[in-house]
Amino acid sequence: MEKKCSTEQIAQVVREYAGVTRKRAIGEIIQSLRIESDNVIVSFGEDAALIKNNEEGLLLAADGIWSMLMEADPYWAGFCSVLVNVHDIAAMGGTPLAMVDILSVQDEKICHDVLRGMADASRKFGVPVVGGHLHPDSQFSAVDVAILGTVKPDEAIFSHTAKEGDRIIAAFDLDGRVHPSCALNWDTATLRDTETLRSQIRMMKTLGERRLVTAGKDISNPGVIGTLGMLLETSKKGASISLSKIPRPDLAKAGIDFYHWVRMYPGMGFILTAEEKNVAEIIRLFSEVGITAADIGEINSTNLLTIKYGDMESEVFDLGEEGIMHLFI
Repeated sequence: MEKKCSTEQIAQVVREYAGVTRKRAIGEIIQSLRIESDNVIVSFGEDAALIKNNEEGLLLAADGIWSMLMEADPYWAGFCSVLVNVHDIAAMGGTPLAMVDILSVQDEKICHDVLRGMADASRKFGVPVVGGHLHPDSQFSAVDVAILGTVKPDEAIFSHTAKEGDRIIAAFDLDGRVHPSCALNWDTATLRDTETLRSQIRMMKTLGERRLVTAGKDISNPGVIGTLGMLLETSKKGASISLSKIPRPDLAKAGIDFYHWVRMYPGMGFILTAEEKNVAEIIRLFSEVGITAADIGEINSTNLLTIKYGDMESEVFDLGEEGIMHLFI
């Protein structure tokens, strides 16, 4: 941690980050689309919807890739379109099964580069692309992927179930790099061997099977603090965390500072809540697959997300007043 780290500056950086602010429209969309169904166990606000399917539930999720990433590196955009969807299923404690994609392209080379990235990621994670749709004459380039997975409903990990008094665990694979094409992507997946990568994905399933966590999400574009804010909003809770306890790589070696790190999409990263008695075991299990995890704070009932460093403390979000996704406002 930098000696001059300011909690107020960190709070401002997170609040104003596009990875956070672009989530604001979600609430309005949910209000337009929400239809209650007896077959749907959870849906909006979670990393994936969980749908009843006899003994084993179906997980369904979809993700799109920022246009800025498509423009910067179509191959990496294709790779990430698979990566982010696999992580959504993993975050729920599930097993990813297969994907379909929608690809819109205005340039043949971009199309080939995107497909090459998707194919490489699909092979690495062991999750096939089994169909989709192509717009070969689009005026823009975009890739969107939907994924299907499975989980036993009583072993699923949700975002809305954090409890007051729970400890907050942040988990990252720190053995990576700032991706050459995107300064806000921490790349570990292309550097890890297939066996390690798949074991990291399976770890969330293990945590769900053993009922070691009370809630969880994969750390996505809003970064570690923003993703925690989304979990809190869904759970209708607050939290206080210590910035000095958030795992990080050698920032000087990586050529970034802490203000940058808290906004990064970490490639392999999760934010979890758990009863204090389970924290040590969770951290140990993550370490076995090359993931660094740490207890960074506690869940409370305030609806406020506050960050602390030394004798400084700042409020990042008042989730009762503004929220991030505007789910309940």
